[in-house]
Amino acid sequence: MRRNFVAGNWKMHGSKQAVKDLLTGIEAELDSVNESTEIVVCPSNLHIGLVESLRQSSRVLLGAQDCHAKELGAYTGDTSAVMLAEHGVDYVIVGHSERRQYYAESDSDVAEKFMAVQAAGLSPILCVGESLQQYQAGLSQQTVLAQLDAVIDLASIEAFANAVVAYEPVWAIGTGHTATPEQAQAVHGVIRQRIAERAANFSNNIAAGLRIIYGGSVNSGNAVELFAQQDIDGGLVGGASLKPTEFISICKSVD
Repeated sequence: MRRNFVAGNWKMHGSKQAVKDLLTGIEAELDSVNESTEIVVCPSNLHIGLVESLRQSSRVLLGAQDCHAKELGAYTGDTSAVMLAEHGVDYVIVGHSERRQYYAESDSDVAEKFMAVQAAGLSPILCVGESLQQYQAGLSQQTVLAQLDAVIDLASIEAFANAVVAYEPVWAIGTGHTATPEQAQAVHGVIRQRIAERAANFSNNIAAGLRIIYGGSVNSGNAVELFAQQDIDGGLVGGASLKPTEFISICKSVD
């Protein structure tokens, strides 16, 4: 049985005091969340050490928002997965739509980062999703599967036994458009089916055990209905993760 999973992506937000207040607020309400739900917070790289030093509960796992594909080198401003591992990080987001859009990360770039995360002993949260233009052109499934296949081809299907996939329809984030739970489920189902097809000669357990979470503007108002879908195992939460009460409400919605 797949364990529920909710990750908060804090993006480029937070002062030292704001991070402390946010973490304290989340930990204060943990008892109200089902113990079967895995909870991850992903602060900026600058605040990872702070979160590691402040967190009081082992239930709050630590995630990073990105990493470099190389272990070390002359890459000014970047951080490797190996470095993140030394600071208590458990998960690393790779392929987020903002990295693909603003930093022109290709599918192959994302696949290399996925492998680097696992090589460092960490678990990747692989983001896949289509833009508004691709959605309007009817290319949603084609786009998502191409992004997924690029990672499978480089890292192997076996690597997905230790990974989380996050579907984030870019067209449903800040555009005024909304993905219905049924639309989200349809793509989640396609992702799980592709994993099953690629793993057919290896193990049926990979697809059955893979956690696929939703990342399209999740909030306390839509979480219950989204998480009730058969193939949606939780959420990658953006803005709503910056409010402790809202984030905990989302975590409780996946019970």
